[in-house]
Amino acid sequence: MEIFSISSLLLLFFLPFSSLPSPAIARGGERISSNLFSGSVNSNNWLFKRHLFEANHSPVRGDFAHGYMTNSELEKAVKEFGRRCSKISRIYSIGESVKRIPLWVIEISDKPGQEEAEPSFKFIGNMHGDEPVGRELLILLANWLCDNYMKDPLATLIIKNVHLHILPTLNPDGFTLRRRGNANNFDLNRDFPDRFSPMNDDVDSRQPETKAIMGWMKGRHFTASASLHGGALVANYPWDGTDDRRKWYYACPDDKTFQYMASVYSRSHHNMSLSKEFPGGITNGASWYPIYGGMQDWNYIHKGCFELTLEVSDNKWPKANELPILWEYNRMSMLNLVASLVKVKAGRVFGNYHRLLAPGESYEVTVTMPGYKSKATHILLGDEAASLDFILDPVKDPPKQKLPHGCDCINDNNSKLELVELLNGNHLKITLAVVGILGFTCLVLRRKMIFKFRRQKQAMVGNKRQNVV
Repeated sequence: MEIFSISSLLLLFFLPFSSLPSPAIARGGERISSNLFSGSVNSNNWLFKRHLFEANHSPVRGDFAHGYMTNSELEKAVKEFGRRCSKISRIYSIGESVKRIPLWVIEISDKPGQEEAEPSFKFIGNMHGDEPVGRELLILLANWLCDNYMKDPLATLIIKNVHLHILPTLNPDGFTLRRRGNANNFDLNRDFPDRFSPMNDDVDSRQPETKAIMGWMKGRHFTASASLHGGALVANYPWDGTDDRRKWYYACPDDKTFQYMASVYSRSHHNMSLSKEFPGGITNGASWYPIYGGMQDWNYIHKGCFELTLEVSDNKWPKANELPILWEYNRMSMLNLVASLVKVKAGRVFGNYHRLLAPGESYEVTVTMPGYKSKATHILLGDEAASLDFILDPVKDPPKQKLPHGCDCINDNNSKLELVELLNGNHLKITLAVVGILGFTCLVLRRKMIFKFRRQKQAMVGNKRQNVV
């Protein structure tokens, strides 16, 4: 009898938080009143204002800009890194800014540029031009990994087991102009498709930087991601917006996973977890204040990528002499967050799936394939690694179906997360990677909530984070 084999590997890996410096109380955010926008905006027409800006966003003084890399210096640093660390890196561009500045990405892996059954993580910095700390920290992170590969166990773990992609600046034009928006004065974190803001579906009005991110995500599936911002000290997670546009805790289906993921960053930080404003140094975005058209929720809904918005400095543009301190405060947070993804082996003819899940929870895993009988089993994610194998029996005279390809992540009002990613071939290996939070594949039921897979267009939640996000 013909047998279709599906093998699933469930791997759970916890990273102990490294020893941290003596903690101190965070200074708090640098937020501006939510009603300070350019143009005429009121409660009745704000949804129709696609890109809103605070009226008091004056250019950053020259003395604050001094000591930060210029765009040309940043490009030089990226290319120099590529030459110096060529064995573990690849440099590529995902597009250009309005002013035609390349958006350079550093990929770091022991096999850069190769397709592997390993999770991918991306860092994005400088989405807002007047929040430049991220671009500096990400270059420091790349160099630290290169310098410590095969010397430090954490650096070695990341490079051998994760494909890390670093985009130091998404908004180089805004950086040059010392302002939040890009060269067209658009807030890039309000420019993504949003289910509560249909005007963001207008492709022609989408900014080139936004198009670059969306095109980037079409070519690669990222398991997780983080965008570095400034103006507060907190790890922000979905949802960023609400269906009724009120400010309240609006939880996504993977709320526990996101809380854990945000806590990995916060607890590894020098003092983020000690925040008086945000318990534990983490926050649900809509609970803080709703935004629409944001990148974070778009990643989660449309691409199945678990993204955090990290506010890494309570000053938007601190003096350059503070950068070494900010690097030390955030270094272990960035490393532990990336290291929460692990390597899972699978052949090139097999499917490779990664998805974040909270540890210590009970799940039902259902494996399906057109032409074969589905099977399901219950698992409890603990501290130990485990493997899960399935053998599916073919059905008689199965109807001809075109296998879907790609990965979609959508969420409906019933809190069902739906993903699909199938490959053509005689065998399909489903790989579940779990790292303190991470893992899963094909169809997974989150806590007795069935996560089926179907393709359905539904925009994400997030639209107009006022000043900080």
